Amino acid sequence: MRSIKPKEKQQNGIQKIFFRWVLQLSTLLLFLIFLISVPAEAQDRIPITILHTNDEHSHLIPHPAVDHHPERENPAIGGFARLAGKVNEIRQEKERNGEPVLLFSGGDFIGGPSFGWLALSGHAAELTLMQEIGYDAVVIGNHEFDFGTEVLAEYLAAAGYPEAHEHTAVLGTNHLVPEDHPLAEADIKTTVLKTLDNGLKIGVFGLIGDDAISKTAFPEPVEFRNYLEAAEEAVAELKAEGAELIISVNHSGEIEDQILAREVEGIHVIVGGHFHTPLYEPIVEGETVIVQAGSYTEYLGRLELYWLPDDNKVEIRNPEYDNPFLIRLDSSVEPDREIAERVRMYEQELNALVEEMTGGFVNDIHQTIMHSRFSLNRAYKQESAIGNFITDAMRIETGRAIGERVDVAVQANGAIRGSIRPGTMPWSEGEVSFYDLMITTGLGSGPDGKPGYPVVAFYLTGEEVRRAMEVSVLLSEMLMDNYFLQFSGASMEYDPKRALWLTVPVIDQPIPSSRSVLNASLYEGDGIQQEDGMRPLEKGDQELYHVVTDYYIAGFLPMVGELLPSLGIEFKNSRGDIIELDDAIVKQNGSELKVWQTVANYALSFSDEDSEESVIPAVYEEPGNRLIRVEARSLYFWPLVGVILLAGGLMALLYRRRRLKRG
Repeated sequence: MRSIKPKEKQQNGIQKIFFRWVLQLSTLLLFLIFLISVPAEAQDRIPITILHTNDEHSHLIPHPAVDHHPERENPAIGGFARLAGKVNEIRQEKERNGEPVLLFSGGDFIGGPSFGWLALSGHAAELTLMQEIGYDAVVIGNHEFDFGTEVLAEYLAAAGYPEAHEHTAVLGTNHLVPEDHPLAEADIKTTVLKTLDNGLKIGVFGLIGDDAISKTAFPEPVEFRNYLEAAEEAVAELKAEGAELIISVNHSGEIEDQILAREVEGIHVIVGGHFHTPLYEPIVEGETVIVQAGSYTEYLGRLELYWLPDDNKVEIRNPEYDNPFLIRLDSSVEPDREIAERVRMYEQELNALVEEMTGGFVNDIHQTIMHSRFSLNRAYKQESAIGNFITDAMRIETGRAIGERVDVAVQANGAIRGSIRPGTMPWSEGEVSFYDLMITTGLGSGPDGKPGYPVVAFYLTGEEVRRAMEVSVLLSEMLMDNYFLQFSGASMEYDPKRALWLTVPVIDQPIPSSRSVLNASLYEGDGIQQEDGMRPLEKGDQELYHVVTDYYIAGFLPMVGELLPSLGIEFKNSRGDIIELDDAIVKQNGSELKVWQTVANYALSFSDEDSEESVIPAVYEEPGNRLIRVEARSLYFWPLVGVILLAGGLMALLYRRRRLKRG
């Protein structure tokens, strides 16, 4: 029997240790593989991150653009390159832990700044970039219809649909597209089922809500199903396909999102849009988590969840790591270089388009067009400095273009897309660029298919002008700020509490009063509206006045009269003959005069002999006294007085009769 030498004993010991180490390592690896491959339903808590934006509105570059600097700290916000940079950063962070990341948009990715104009030139800048950033799904909102359904069909085709659904699904669960319409070729999805790397099955659908539908400019011939009914069917369909976690990507606003969460069971997360609300904390309705990330790429939403398969619900875990629900995309965010380069390419396309439309006057969207010492801000359901500036521009510049006096200009808050904010940095102090100015008023297109809603001009009686004021107060009280009208050439005192007699219980039906406007006046002077040039505009005034607004606003003003004849408005020519809306479009040199052109021309009009710079007058630093909100007697005051007098008279009569009987 051979004896084992000490050296051999040492070698055997080393081999045993090595094999034991290999066995332990193999066991650990097998255990990790098991954890990765184990079905989702067998795990206790499965982490998942949902990133989201909404209402991007073609904000491809940071704004105000005049303040942006690629290398220095600056106050400009947003932009697709920063968005992509932050998304990539979070994905890399989560990838290290094997955690899946989803990215959604709550709709209205088109419309607003001038980058949206590229859709009319065959480009799909926004959606193409969103595919490259890696969005899993987007929903079609109301502003995707700003240019009409034919252009939307061309836009989706330019973005590569229907094949591009494999990368970024375009959702429209309650959108009804006729089979013979070009938009049908894009094969807009009602539901999408995704199986993640960890085995978790995600069901996704997307809705447009009632409020958004009511604000859709040109949806015909597309129609829309009831969003609650469509959601119920989508949830049932996704569950039948094996979906576990169900996400609704909506363009409806948080009010309708909450209704959806209450009425339709089985929705775990709602990614919202439409109201531009930055939800710094999610709304939790039952077991449904509702999020929304503001607008204009100012924020990237970050919702970190655990999926609890045994309980069939999600658990929010952002506080566990002290992670915010909204990440501000400021200059501290490192932009993605590839997306930044792609944005520059689209910027070159836009510069060429703008140069063509302005006759060469503007050849760079960053070109300074005017100067200001102050911002011109929007205001909620009240007169605003930006509203006065834009309506003055429409009234004065349209008058110059057609060589006739224009008495009144009207524009809705919903069509004024932002404030005018001059530069604040050493390289931009007081400057307002063409791009930043167009953010305020660049929506839509006209029948000519060119960017911007055209100005329309028509005549109304004085009584109809007062009715337009009543419509402004009524609709803004019933349907929120978008319908509040800004005026130039006119003023009013109004009490919004007098807009309705009452709201009928149970059916929730409002009864308008047509008595919210207490006093109205017209401006008889020229140029910027001043307080000392006003005269009363009486009820029942049948004199004709020249009025301008934009093509979209003019489309909804007469609709109120169809429901409420007391607020009826009919467009007329100078002779008082009824005219069609398309006949009211203002032409200059044979082309439609766009609202944005009147605003740009007006912005350039304030230069003088001493300086070539156009500087906004101080009158626009604050709102004036055009739309004065007052507190008046209640609508019920005189009826109540009448009831009291009548009751008193009846009591006196009864008392007298009793005395006569006794006598």
